Parts: sequence; C-alpha cells; structure tokens
Amino acid sequence: MRGSGLVLAAAALWGTTGTARALAPAGASPLSVGAVRIAVGGAALLAVAGLRGGLRRGDRWPPGPVAAGAVAVACYQLAFFSAVARTGVAVGTMVAIGSAPVLAGLLAWVTGGERPAGRWYAATVLAVAGGALLVVAGQRVRVAAGGVALALVAGAAYAVYAVAAKRLLARHGQVETMAVLFGAGALLLAPVAAARPLGWLATPRGALVALHLGLVATAAAYLLFAAGLRRVTVATAATLSLAEPLTAAALGVAVLGERLTAAGLAGAVVLLAGLALLAAPARRATAPAPG
Repeated sequence: MRGSGLVLAAAALWGTTGTARALAPAGASPLSVGAVRIAVGGAALLAVAGLRGGLRRGDRWPPGPVAAGAVAVACYQLAFFSAVARTGVAVGTMVAIGSAPVLAGLLAWVTGGERPAGRWYAATVLAVAGGALLVVAGQRVRVAAGGVALALVAGAAYAVYAVAAKRLLARHGQVETMAVLFGAGALLLAPVAAARPLGWLATPRGALVALHLGLVATAAAYLLFAAGLRRVTVATAATLSLAEPLTAAALGVAVLGERLTAAGLAGAVVLLAGLALLAAPARRATAPAPG
C-alpha cells in the first residue's frame, strides 16, 4: 500500500507539467521546455546524490541498464513532444499513456519474470479506458500515423526506463539511481536544448516554470517514483502512473479555467476505479475456523 501511495504521489506531481507548460512564456517551445526540465531535474538529482556521497563510493554500475535507462529518459521527451506536434495533444497523450502500462508489464515479464498480478489486468483496462476518455473528451481528434508511431515510441521508452530503474534499484540507492539516469539523459538532450531558443528562461515566469518542472515535476517526482518502485512491480507502477492525466485535468479546471465534459467526468470516474482496484491492499486468506 505504501509503494502504491508513493507512485500515485509521483504521478500527481507529473500531472502538474501540462499546467506549468501552459503558463510558460510564449517563446518556450515544447522541445526546449522538455530539455530544460530534464537538465534542471538531472542537475538537482546529481547535487543531492553528491551531497550524500553516494556517487563517490566506487559502486559498479552495470552499463546495460544505465545506458538503456538514460536513452529512454531522453527518447521519451523527444518522442512524446514530437507525437503531440504531429497528431495533437489528445491522440498523442492517449496513445502514449495507454501503451506505457501494457508495454512495461510485458517487458518486465519477459526480461525479469515479473508476472503481473491477476487484478492488474482488470485495473489496467479500467485505468487506460478511463484515461483515454478523460484526455479525448471534448477535444478535436486528429490522427496522423507518424504521430501515433512516435507516441508508441514514447510509451516504449517509459517501459524501458521503468524496467532499467527497477534493475538498478535492486543494488543502488534511489537518489543515486535517479541521479545517474537523469544526469546522463540530460547530457543526451543538451544538443536539443542548445538548438532551441532559450530566451524565455531569462523572464521571471520562465525561470519559475523551469524550476517547477525540474525540481518538483522531475527531481521530487522521480524520487517518489523510485521509492514506490522498490515496493511494487513495474507493471503496477506503470498503471498507477495513469493518475497523471487525472491531476492534469483537475488543474486544468481549477487553474486554467477549462471545462470538463460529461464524458470526461465519466472517464475520470472509471480511471479512479482502476487505480483504486490496483492500489487497494490484497486480501489475506483467513484460516478456517476450528470445527
């Protein structure tokens, strides 16, 4: 139950990214915002890990999971924002968040024998269906094959990241693991940041948005996610991450003045039902009463 709560808390922080991007200055392109987010978050995680001394102990880091996780961190940002640009926010988000739990569960099962629990299937169907309805309701749907393919790449990147992080967390601390993955991911995204106009960072609003995305929606969120991932399976963590669009929708209504349609409200209820089913503690079998 504690692990599920930590992952849900992380997803709630991820859900603030859409509102933060909407409040960013006009010159902030989606790719530059994503690159800056990872740069600030990676730097913060490396600073915390450095203060703890965790990266100076001479621990051996397996190159395979580190490389896979870092590439996945960078790839997700590029693939997701490119997908949204090509096929729209509704379809891009729906395909990315809908495919991620399924792909993560399958990858964890194939590579590590981490078979999902029985109720994960029903919970995932409910959460994905509810999330899709919540995201798409009231939106103009524009389907582009290239954009859908990129959204699937984003979902696969999330799955690879989750499996790699789970593997590393078995031997290393959560702060150090996140610092290594996001520090390396930030280096991979540095050329993207350098190629985009970054003048928006010099404005007070731009600086606040960058700090929020980097420190809260990345560093703090992924530390919570890592702590939860220690306690639950990859498949469970990936499905619980679908709380992100629920938070995003609530903030859109409360902060941005957006309206939630009846279909969107129904999607939110179905999504909540799936998350509740998965997060609830499993029932323990009781011994039969003595005759």
